[in-house]
Amino acid sequence: MRMFLWNYVKPIGACRWQAVSLVTANAYGKGTWLVGCLREWTRAYDDLPLNIYSTWNSSILEDEDFKGELLLHLQGIGKYIRAMDIVNYIRGPDILARLKLKKTISLTTAQCWMKHVGYHWLKTPTGQFVDGHEQSDVVAYRQLTQIYGTDGNECQTQPTTTCQVIVWNHDESTYYANDHQKIWWVHNSETAVPYAKGEGASLMVADMVSPDYGWLQSPDGTEQARVLFKAGKAQDGYFTTQNIINQASNAMDILECHFPDEDHVMVFDNAATHLKCADDALSACKMPKFPPRNRKEWDGSNWSKNGQLTNWGVEVNVVDENGKLDHEPSGEIKKKKVKMCNATFTDGSPQSLYYPEGHQLAGVFKGMATILNEQGHADVSKVQAECPKFQCEKGVEHCCCRRMLFNEPDFVNVKSLLEIACEARGFQAIFFLKFHCELNFIEQCWGYSKWLYHEFPVSSKEVNLKHNVLTVLDSVPLDAIHRFSTQSLRFMDAYCKGLNGKQAAWASKRYRGHRVLPETIMAELETAGLT
Repeated sequence: MRMFLWNYVKPIGACRWQAVSLVTANAYGKGTWLVGCLREWTRAYDDLPLNIYSTWNSSILEDEDFKGELLLHLQGIGKYIRAMDIVNYIRGPDILARLKLKKTISLTTAQCWMKHVGYHWLKTPTGQFVDGHEQSDVVAYRQLTQIYGTDGNECQTQPTTTCQVIVWNHDESTYYANDHQKIWWVHNSETAVPYAKGEGASLMVADMVSPDYGWLQSPDGTEQARVLFKAGKAQDGYFTTQNIINQASNAMDILECHFPDEDHVMVFDNAATHLKCADDALSACKMPKFPPRNRKEWDGSNWSKNGQLTNWGVEVNVVDENGKLDHEPSGEIKKKKVKMCNATFTDGSPQSLYYPEGHQLAGVFKGMATILNEQGHADVSKVQAECPKFQCEKGVEHCCCRRMLFNEPDFVNVKSLLEIACEARGFQAIFFLKFHCELNFIEQCWGYSKWLYHEFPVSSKEVNLKHNVLTVLDSVPLDAIHRFSTQSLRFMDAYCKGLNGKQAAWASKRYRGHRVLPETIMAELETAGLT
C-alpha cells in the first residue's frame, strides 16, 4: 500500500488512480484481486485489517509464570525426567483450557521445550568419588591423619636433615586396546563397519611420579621405576604385594644412585596389596580366649587331631621354591598353619604368645586372657571373648578381650611389608586416606595420558598397545603435573582445615590455581550455604 501511494504521488511519471493500482499489483506479481484491494484499503485507511503473519509462532514458554510452573513440575518428578512428562502434563484438561489448546503438544515440541527450560540430553556430570568418603570412621581418621601440611611438606614426621623432601606418588592404571575415541564428525557417505567386541587386550602400568621431576627415572631415562604388567590368569597373573615391593626396591635403587642428596618419601594408596602385613603379624582376629582344650596332645607339628584343635596358629598359603602358590589336586590352594610372631611389652621387651620350653604346655597358644594378664590388665577371665559380631559400643575399650587386644599399641602399630622394606633402606612409606583418590594427583596424570591415548588408531596388536601407552605417558608435560599436584594440595589443605568432601570440592574449584586456601574459607562456606 505504501508503494501504491508513492507511485500515485510521485512528481515524475505520475499515473491515474486505477493505472497506479494495476502497476503496483503487477510489481508484486499479483492480479486484479490485489488491484481492487489496494484501492479499497487506501480509502479505508483509518480501519485497515491487521497482518497476523507470524503471530501464531510465539512460544507459550514466553509466559514466565507458565515456564516456572512447568520447571517446578519437572523438578518434582525427580532425577530421571523425560520429554514425555511435558506431553502428559499439557494433556491435563485444566492446562489445555488455560493454554487455549485443543490437544496436547507433540513429543518433538516437548523436546524443544526441554532446552528452553534449561535441560540438555547429556551424561550426568560427575565430580569426585564419594563411596565411603563421609563415613564416620573415615572422617575421624581423616581428621587425625594429615599427609601434608599447609606448606606442602609431609606432616607425620619432621625431616632430620636440611635436605629437600621429594614426594613420590605411586599408583596403577590399566589401558585397553579398544579404548579409543568413539564420537567424531562422520560424513553422510560413511556406512556401518564391523568393530571389535569388548575392551580388547589390556596392559597395566604401575609408576611413581613427583611434581619436581615427573615420572621416576634416571636423568638419562635408561632406568625407570615403571612396571608394565599383563594382568590375568592366562597372562602374568595378578599384581601382588611382592610385585609392589620389587617395584619399590627398584625405585629406591634409582633414587640412591641418581638423587642421593634429597630425602624421598613414597606415598601409596590404601589398597589391600599395599597394606598387607607378614603372614605371622600380630592380629587379634580369630584368637581364642583360652588355649585349645586338646592342647596336651600337640606334638609340635599337627595342629589338630581327630578333628579336635590341639593348638592355634595363623593359616597361610603354601608356596613352592619359585614363590608361586602351591595347589591341591582339586585345584584349591594349599594351606598350612604357623605360629604368630611375638608381641611387645610396654618396656619394649618381647612377649611370646606361646608357652615357653619347659612349661607343661610348651609351644601351645596362651589365649587372649593370659596375654592380657601378662600385659598388666586385671583378671579378664570373666570378660567375654568378643562382643556380638564384634560390634563393640563406641568409647568402651574394655568390653571384650578382642577389643582390648586390638587397642594394644603393638597390635595397633603393626607395619606392612611395604613399610618394612622401605624403612630398611632409609626411605619413608606413607599411605593416602582410603576413599580419597583426589589426594593422589597421579590419577589426573593417568587421565591426561588416556585423553592422548584415545587419539591413536585402534589396533588389536599388543605391540602397538605397548608402544602407544609408553608414548602417551612420556607425553604428559611437567607443567601439567605441577597443576595436578597443586589441586591435590588444595584438597589436603581443605581437609586440614576441617572441611568435608563437598566443601573441599567447592573450595578447590573456587581457589583454582592456589596451593592453599585462605583462613577465611569457613566464613565463605557459610555465605555460600555449604556449612
